[in-house]
Amino acid sequence: MPEAVSASLSARADTALSAAWPVRSRDPRVQRAERWLRFVVPGVLSVFLACLVGLAALHIRGQRAEILSGAEAEVESFTRLAAHALGASAQARLDLPALLPEDHRHAGRRILLVTPAARIAAAHPPLPAAMTGLADVLGPSEPLSALGERAGAVTLALPGGEWVIAAMHSLPGGGQVAVLQPIEPLLAGWGTRARDQIVLVGAAILTILGVGVAYGLQTRQATLADRACEQIRLRLETALRRSDCGLWDWDIARGRIYWSDSMYALLGYRREQAYLAFGTVNALVHPDDGDLYSLARAVAANQTHVDHAFRVRGADGGYVWLRARAEVVSDGFGGGRHLVGIAVDITQQRALEETNAAADMRLRDAVEAISEAFVLWDQGNRMVLCNSKFRHLHALSAEDATPGRRYVDVMSRGALPQIRRETPEIGAATARTFEAELADGRWLQISERRTRDGGYVSVGTDITSLKRQQEQLVASERELIETVTDLKRSRRTLEVQTQQLADLAERYLDQKAVAESANRSKSEFLANMSHELRTPLNAIIGFADVMENEVLGPMGTPRYAEYARDIRESGGHLLTMIDDILDMARLEARRVRLRPRPLPAWEALADAVAAVSAEATRKDVRIAVEASPGIDFLADVRGTHRILLGILENAVKFTGTGGRVSVRVRRAGDHVHVFVADSGIGIPRAALPRLAQPFTKVETQITSRHKGSGLGLAIARSTAELHGGSLRIRSEENVGTIVMLRLPAPTPRRLEQVAEAAGRDGADARRAPPLRARARTAA
Repeated sequence: MPEAVSASLSARADTALSAAWPVRSRDPRVQRAERWLRFVVPGVLSVFLACLVGLAALHIRGQRAEILSGAEAEVESFTRLAAHALGASAQARLDLPALLPEDHRHAGRRILLVTPAARIAAAHPPLPAAMTGLADVLGPSEPLSALGERAGAVTLALPGGEWVIAAMHSLPGGGQVAVLQPIEPLLAGWGTRARDQIVLVGAAILTILGVGVAYGLQTRQATLADRACEQIRLRLETALRRSDCGLWDWDIARGRIYWSDSMYALLGYRREQAYLAFGTVNALVHPDDGDLYSLARAVAANQTHVDHAFRVRGADGGYVWLRARAEVVSDGFGGGRHLVGIAVDITQQRALEETNAAADMRLRDAVEAISEAFVLWDQGNRMVLCNSKFRHLHALSAEDATPGRRYVDVMSRGALPQIRRETPEIGAATARTFEAELADGRWLQISERRTRDGGYVSVGTDITSLKRQQEQLVASERELIETVTDLKRSRRTLEVQTQQLADLAERYLDQKAVAESANRSKSEFLANMSHELRTPLNAIIGFADVMENEVLGPMGTPRYAEYARDIRESGGHLLTMIDDILDMARLEARRVRLRPRPLPAWEALADAVAAVSAEATRKDVRIAVEASPGIDFLADVRGTHRILLGILENAVKFTGTGGRVSVRVRRAGDHVHVFVADSGIGIPRAALPRLAQPFTKVETQITSRHKGSGLGLAIARSTAELHGGSLRIRSEENVGTIVMLRLPAPTPRRLEQVAEAAGRDGADARRAPPLRARARTAA
């Protein structure tokens, strides 16, 4: 067993990462059984030793008991035979030596002839003279005198400390015979055999203990070796994982490959078995990077070292660049040749190389694309990079300006431009700038700078245009002086013009004041005229109404009634026109004061529809109203009625007999839209921009027969805009017209603004009663 454990430890020591095919199984159940055996085997040995010692002790004790038991039976039988022999002969006392001859089987045995008074009559071998009674021989507490032959053979301790087996039997003629057999002579052979057995058992115990101690030491060494190997494995795995490396072992003879845990982590796979098949690993290699078969052929051709970069497919489907460095080694267990090495993740290095290559290419393209002549020299004055402008400047060919050539060799093959002027700069030791004129008349500004590695870079910029601009600047300076002189003359002219403009502005203010005075006069004239015209018109209309209705009696001729009706209608039309003119004048002068409040849409529409219902009934025009409850305007009651009335009057007026007018109300955000659509004559597209302007009428053959001043829509639009809304018209001839009225809805913010305005004006918002306006003929 120690040799086997030593071999196992050697196998563990040879392969810290199981790269040399370890003897120890990686099955968790086997490992768990091995840990249990480390504790079970010493326990089993301990139990075995305890059982062995116990059995040996029981065997030795059984032998002693068997010897004593046989001796007791013999002594008792001998006592009975001696009593029988002595009882049959009157000379028995004289025949005691004959009864107990000298024999090694009876070593130390003594026979006593005891009288009924417990006195010793005879003894063989003889007793000392001082021992005359049985109590002197057996001791004062001897049980034989009392029990006699009923006691059988008993074990007693004599007064001298000697242990004997004693038996007593009565004689027929009186008296007793006693036999004493010392135990020590009986056990002489048993002691020798017991010592031999103890020595044998002790040797076995020592052997087993040695084996157990050796097993324990070997187990402890194996445990320490396993721990050391595990620590080494974990440290090596940690080092490999932190270094983006993986350990692999290719058993070429068996065609299987071992990967370390870091190798699996590097590619994102999970270990499912101890070894990977050759074909499985070969399938992961990118087809453009070769395969493992070519590598195997190279190893077969006695190639001892491998350094190969290839791509391997990872768990996520992407490829990882690996550089494998390995060496061919021979397996110490006769397993053939192994290719053992590490694989380093060089994906970032490859990406960096590609990035550097792309950056270098872009740098070269950028240097070639710049318009300046560019050249870079290293610290040894060797060319690193230049563009075609530099070669063209110095008349160099591509072979002459090869990177790596020295400055002297390159410039000796070209032509240097003539330096005209050098411009010193701060830090002249590391930088300088100078200008050079070329043979073709162009100018270059050449700047040279030292780089950090000791080289320098030179850039030549074409400044021909700058030189020409300098010449132009000199000429422009002269022209500027002349221009300044001209500006001074112009300044004096501007001062004169400024004075003239001031006079014109003063006259403009005077004319503005005259116009404002005329506007006020117009307003006063309209106000006076409205009063002067309304007074006779009211009388004319009133008297015409009286005459038409014949209140004071019949007029006699029916035609007078028609004349009176014409007078009343003409007066009413004239009064309506005067009211419209006055309303338009107040709107233009912004003298109309609105009192907005929440107004239900259906209520305002009902008032306006009621006002035009008589005319609609007369023309057989149907008016359809669609207004959902809960929709309100935030508007002035009278102003809203004036707007809706003007729109509906126009819709009914220009809709033929049997036509239809529809009114719809919709909520649109924080505003309310009122759509009035009719099936009337329509309006030409060209005339739409002129509508809703004061005193504007669209005259056509169809509309020429309708009377009106052209102020209805203008008043409606102005009133809507005064509310913060708008009025839009869409129409098509012989199809109809749609008018959209947009008025604000009562939002909390607007209600607060209305309340604040009412508070500033000193009046509370009051709900006005619905207006029932009489039907009028709109312009």
